[in-house]
Amino acid sequence: MPSTFKKLLIANRGEIAIRIARTAADLGIATVAVHPEDDAKSLHVRMMDEAVVLPGTGAASYLDIGAVIAAAREAGCDAIHPGYGFLSENAAFASACAEAGIVFVGPRAETLSLFGDKGRARAFAIEHSVPVVPGTSGPTSLEDARAFMTSLGANAAVMVKAIAGGGGRGMRPVTDIAQLAEAMERCRSEAKASFGNGDVYVERLFPRARHIEVQIIGDGTGAVSHLWERECSLQRERQKILEIAPAPNLASGVRERLLQAATKLAAAANYLSAGTFEFLVDASDPSDNATIAFIEANVRLQVEHTVTEEVTGVDLVRAQLEIAQGARLSDLKLMQADIPKPSGVAIQARVNLETMQPDGSVRSSGGVISVYEPPSGRGVRVDGYGYAGYRTNPRYDSLLAKVIVHTPRDDFAAAATRTERALAEFRIAGVASNMPF
Repeated sequence: MPSTFKKLLIANRGEIAIRIARTAADLGIATVAVHPEDDAKSLHVRMMDEAVVLPGTGAASYLDIGAVIAAAREAGCDAIHPGYGFLSENAAFASACAEAGIVFVGPRAETLSLFGDKGRARAFAIEHSVPVVPGTSGPTSLEDARAFMTSLGANAAVMVKAIAGGGGRGMRPVTDIAQLAEAMERCRSEAKASFGNGDVYVERLFPRARHIEVQIIGDGTGAVSHLWERECSLQRERQKILEIAPAPNLASGVRERLLQAATKLAAAANYLSAGTFEFLVDASDPSDNATIAFIEANVRLQVEHTVTEEVTGVDLVRAQLEIAQGARLSDLKLMQADIPKPSGVAIQARVNLETMQPDGSVRSSGGVISVYEPPSGRGVRVDGYGYAGYRTNPRYDSLLAKVIVHTPRDDFAAAATRTERALAEFRIAGVASNMPF
């Protein structure tokens, strides 16, 4: 469909801003980058048609709603895409866009408000008969968290989680109640810095869980389709590092229950745009009857949306932009009957700037990149923003690039081999990364 958007401000940075800009260019939409002065050398700034400087420094600049709206107005933008992180799940930002007469490319403010509060999201799931992990409701005090943990009995373990945001930030497991106060304080601090909201809650720690998520797309009329599932169980320090589509060795009955639960919740919310519904699956039970539990909805584009694109052929950013311009799923041939079954296997490996510590933990690294040579070849895609001579900035996320591989056949071993080869070919010098890991 012809684009009605003339100019799109991308309220993000790095690889995701570049990825969005490329699809916008395919649609003939001009793009505007934003950045504070300390991020002027980031590659996304030079990859757009225009750039506007934000006041301040660091992540706080990208979280400044007034400044981002002012930048969009200054540049004459009719739409804003928030990417992921920063303001992508901020209901106040979506409302501010509407008040300014600018289209927010994402869910409605009320949807962001509902699912952006994990306590409300849990209650919504329970209301619609979707199972959840037992936990507290809403912002939780230390006293209430202690009472909940005590109620679980001997050897109790909980996960402290930020009410807002995602990406593993503001999340810590606690197996000793004496450590609960410190864990909650650290989660609050991390969540406040990342999402502007320091509220947390606690859930019972789910033993031996697989982390499976379902990609959905909706047009705001109640019409919702799923684009199958992704496996995100390979994590380190609650941070996803490898994602796979489709989830390997998942019982067909479990898959069907996950897809049904995700589309049921999305349809009940009259979901608009792309989103992801995340679940835990009991890894100790390989049968169709394995326990599943809804944990949260990410009402935005996910970092790992790439693997879904590879196995379905659907450009999720394009779909977001077209739906934001009023298209229906039927117009885009994205009704459920139109969505193909996954073709082959896709794996995404996140390349982060980090060093491993003697105790096995990791710490963000940085410096000047002297060599940046990403892999290429059949079935290899790299979304990144590095270049030789770039001085990385410790004020921002450590994610530098994503290596995405796809094999046309349903052969997980072949996909894993191709991933290993691509990572071995990826040359980065001058800074430490997690590629050896």
